[in-house]
Amino acid sequence: GVIEGYYGRPWSWEARREAVARLAPHGYRFFIYAPKSDPFLRRRWQEPHPAPAGAELRAFSTFCRERAVRFGVGLSPYEIYRDFGEAAQAALSAKLAELDSFGLDDLAILFDDMRGDLPGLAASQARIVHWIAERTRASRLIVCPSYYTDDPILDRVFGQRPDRYLEDLGALLDPAIEVFWTGEEVCSREFSPGHLDRVAGQLRRKPFLWDNYPVNDGPLMSPFLHVRAFTGRPAAIGPHIAAHAVNPALQPTLSQIPAITLAESYRQGEAYEYGQAFLRAAREVAGEDLARALLLNTTQFQGFGRDRLTEENVARMRARYERFDHPAAREVLAWLDGAYDISLAEIEAT
Repeated sequence: GVIEGYYGRPWSWEARREAVARLAPHGYRFFIYAPKSDPFLRRRWQEPHPAPAGAELRAFSTFCRERAVRFGVGLSPYEIYRDFGEAAQAALSAKLAELDSFGLDDLAILFDDMRGDLPGLAASQARIVHWIAERTRASRLIVCPSYYTDDPILDRVFGQRPDRYLEDLGALLDPAIEVFWTGEEVCSREFSPGHLDRVAGQLRRKPFLWDNYPVNDGPLMSPFLHVRAFTGRPAAIGPHIAAHAVNPALQPTLSQIPAITLAESYRQGEAYEYGQAFLRAAREVAGEDLARALLLNTTQFQGFGRDRLTEENVARMRARYERFDHPAAREVLAWLDGAYDISLAEIEAT
């Protein structure tokens, strides 16, 4: 499935519908709406969504269900565990009622990217999640822990993780509640059965993968286009996970290419070839000629990044993609123009 969990410029509703329609035949069975740019799911979570946004969410829920795709929302009740008193409970109850009105199958409670070096963090979060579980109509509840990876960057940015945080959270949470995990790094290069089994032991359940590829948000990644086929996710990890959620790139059409290859990797197992998988997926999404153009520039997109392109490189690429009347080509051109650039200040304000 897809979890729309990136920072920066959000997808359009039409782009979301196109992604669901394209990926559902490949076995994508859930879509969780959780863009960091939606303030009514993050800093302003206590406020209801404006009426037009609510109408779009309800329509998108219907669109997903008509295609046998579960619809979900990711809610980040910002640092609610610091004071889960009557006022916070009343606000959260109202927000859950609003989310239920959208027609949820899945509800994700996201404690990521918040301060975490607090006493009793796991117990406070487990209490809040169980409180939510008693009040939501969603049939699947998923939690993103404050420390959702082994990566020490979280401790540097959000404070040192409490001792045995994962073990305590896993022991306290109802076994029916799923838990997100991004792997050995925030953006993991690979997943192995051994790593996933170790984490499953800590959490007392199989991890629900939040895969940060092909996402390209943030000041370091936004100058790159992640279009290559998935690697480092062998089909052998399937029995070791609860589910696999792909966090897509800022470019919705181009994101469909690697997403299709992940499904192919699971189907083909050891017969999977990432180069051939890319070509097949790119042809499906963009057509033969544009697929060949994307293949030609993959190294520049993903290896060099826009900031290392020469003026000649940019001019040649611009001429190449201006020939195509296709959303994937328009995404490349917008990337060349810097339309997807994200600053650290934008992230901190989200």
